[in-house]
Amino acid sequence: MKYISYILSPIFAFVFFLLLIIFHPLQWLGLNVFGYKGHKFVVDIMNWFIKKSLLILGIRINVENKQKLPKDTNYIFVSNHQGMFDIPPIIWAFRKYHPKFVSKIELGKGIPSISYNLRHGGAALIDRKDGKQAISELVKFSKNINEKQWSAVIFPEGTRSRTGEPKRFSPNGLKILAKFNKDGYVVPLTINNSWEVFKYGKFPFGIGSSVKIITHEPIKIDSLPFNELFEKTETIIKEQIQS
Repeated sequence: MKYISYILSPIFAFVFFLLLIIFHPLQWLGLNVFGYKGHKFVVDIMNWFIKKSLLILGIRINVENKQKLPKDTNYIFVSNHQGMFDIPPIIWAFRKYHPKFVSKIELGKGIPSISYNLRHGGAALIDRKDGKQAISELVKFSKNINEKQWSAVIFPEGTRSRTGEPKRFSPNGLKILAKFNKDGYVVPLTINNSWEVFKYGKFPFGIGSSVKIITHEPIKIDSLPFNELFEKTETIIKEQIQS
């Protein structure tokens, strides 16, 4: 199987980076000509293409959403994190909720399309080495999410799990988001098997895995004290992670 991945991986890498290069100027055009809606439309389509490009590696992604999310509110999607390809299916599947990511500041520069979207699409870019900046950015982001009725996506592990085994969840980011969005909902997500894309390291890519994202029942933020909300969210997510 690994021998086949050496053949397919360069093809996928070429297509993936080609998509990033093509959609970079399209994002600029969408934002500067049509504003936020134009930019978001381009980003949504780009992530659909990225999601579909994984089929080159024989990787299928299934987002299971049996939940009826309440209308006229915003959400904090909380998820375990297994790899960079967790993000495109979340953007596409929940596009009508305007998902915006909490991301490390380093990703805001140097990556075609991705960095542009993070800088101009409403994400929070936090400096993990500067606690003051991180808190200030999260507060600004939280208020913006609330005001515009967008939704946040946060990975409380802080960094991806390279084996699928979940890491300890940190409450800090979610605590700030919840503080300024008390009328919203936390929506736990469980991601399985996306770590297998990088099971051999950076190259070649893993092939043939079946990635599944499970949407759990939303939890009203002000229905529980934060500590209970956090513990409940972490438990729900981790109980569905396949070992």
